[in-house]
Amino acid sequence: MADKALIIVPTYNERENIPTLISQVLEEDPRIEILVVDDNSPDRTGDLVEEIRGREPRVHLMRRPGKMGLGTAYLDGFRWALSRDYEYVFEMDADFSHDPRHLPEFLAAAQEADFVLGSRYLDGRVTVVNWPMKRLVLSYGANIYARLVTGLRLWDATGGFKCFHRRVLEGINLDAVRSNGYAFQIEMSFRAFHKGFRGKEIPIVFTDRTVGDSKMSGHIVREAVLMVWRLRWWQLTGRL
Repeated sequence: MADKALIIVPTYNERENIPTLISQVLEEDPRIEILVVDDNSPDRTGDLVEEIRGREPRVHLMRRPGKMGLGTAYLDGFRWALSRDYEYVFEMDADFSHDPRHLPEFLAAAQEADFVLGSRYLDGRVTVVNWPMKRLVLSYGANIYARLVTGLRLWDATGGFKCFHRRVLEGINLDAVRSNGYAFQIEMSFRAFHKGFRGKEIPIVFTDRTVGDSKMSGHIVREAVLMVWRLRWWQLTGRL
C-alpha cells in the first residue's frame, strides 16, 4: 500500500492503556501500522502487545532489555521504519494524552510540509486538559525559553506528537542526536529545520493521562535546560 504510516509508541508499564490505544490508532486509517517499543515493562506490556500482534498484522513489537529512555526508543523506532517502506513516521505517547483522532489531520498537513507537529500552544492558545497549573506554567515557560535560545519558530517545541516524512529522518544524522528526554523533541525539530526541511504546526487537544504514572523527572528538566544551549552552540560552530 502506498504512503504507509508507522506510529511509534514507546512503552514502560502501559498495560492498561495499550490495547485500547492500538485499537483506536488502527481504526483511523488503513495505511497506519503501529510499532510498540517496550523497555521490558515490569507489568508485561510487551507480552500483551505480543498477544495482540498474533491476531493483528499491522501491530509490531520491539523489545528492549530495560528502561533506556524516550529518545533512544524513538531513534530505534526511526531506524526500524527506515529499513522498511514507510513514508510517514509518527511519534506518539501511549497514555492517550495524544488523541488518535488527530492522526488524519497530521496526514493531511503532511501533504504541505516535511514534518508536522501537534501543538498545545498554537498562536498562544492553550489546549491542555487536566494539567495542574504548575505543570502547565512549566511547560509553557519551557517553550518560550526554547524559542528564545534556539530561535525555533515553534509554539510547542517540546510537544511529542509528531509526523515525519521519511526524507526528514534520512536527512538527519540520527547517530548524532544526543537528547533522551523531552529535550529530544526540541533537538529533532532543530536538526530538521537546520537541514532546510519545512515544518508545520497543527492544533491538538492534549489531555493528561488518567491511568499510569508520569515519566517526568528532574533529570529530564535539567537535560532540556542545558540542551538548548548546546544546540545553539553546535549550530554556531558548524557541528550539527
